[in-house]
This record gives sequence, structure tokens and C-alpha cells, in this order.
Amino acid sequence: MGGSIGPRHGPLDQIAWTEEDGTTGPQPSASKDANAYGLFDTLGNVWEWCWDRLDPARYGDYRVLKGGGWADPQWSCRVGVRRGNAPDATVDDVGFRVARGAVAEHELADGGQGWSERADRQRAMLDGPLPVGWTPLK
Repeated sequence: MGGSIGPRHGPLDQIAWTEEDGTTGPQPSASKDANAYGLFDTLGNVWEWCWDRLDPARYGDYRVLKGGGWADPQWSCRVGVRRGNAPDATVDDVGFRVARGAVAEHELADGGQGWSERADRQRAMLDGPLPVGWTPLK
């Protein structure tokens, strides 16, 4: 795991801005240490806007946000915590990372980088009763 032990890939107070730092907004990139992978700001500072949809059956076009932000408690600044928002929303603790990855090579990879509009739409078509509180897209 990139030379790390544990879920955060480095001591959180050294690699991420959280509410513990008492800041009032996003901080300049790379102003804390890199994580064990040599990457800066993958946790804390701003939530990373991802291309993945949050849950198309419930939230439509909402995208996944990961990593926590400068105003969040430490427990929230980890990859396993997700939040979502509309793709056209403007939020002061959300940013994005320009990254390049392998393009999936399967029939559902119609959106590049492994993301698939068709696969998301298929997952949104639920058969049977919806979970409590869900609103269908249909």
C-alpha cells in the first residue's frame, strides 16, 4: 500500500487540513506533507469531485465527493466517506483532481476512464419496492 500502514496513508494532522486546524477556507495545495504515495491533498482541504454518480436510482446526476474538507472532523477525512452533490453546484469545500487512469476495456465503458452512463442507468432501474425514502427517477 505505498509504504503506509493504516487507512490514511500517513498521519492525518501532517497530510490533511481538517476542522482541527481551525482554518476558515481551503488552503494552498501542497502546504502539508505528501501522503505515503507522494500525493498531496488527497484527504482533507477540499472534497474531491468524482465523475462517478452517487446513486443514480435515488440522486440522478449527483456526483460522488470523497476525501473530506477543511471544515470536517477527522473521522470524515478518509476515502471511505462519501458525500454527493449536483454537478453544477458551487460549494466552497469542493474541488477536483485532474488525473489520468486506464480506460476500461469492456462493453459498458462508453464514458471513458471506466465510467459508463449506460451502466449507471441500468443500476438505477430497480425492480420491486424501493427502499424507504427513495424517489425513483422514472
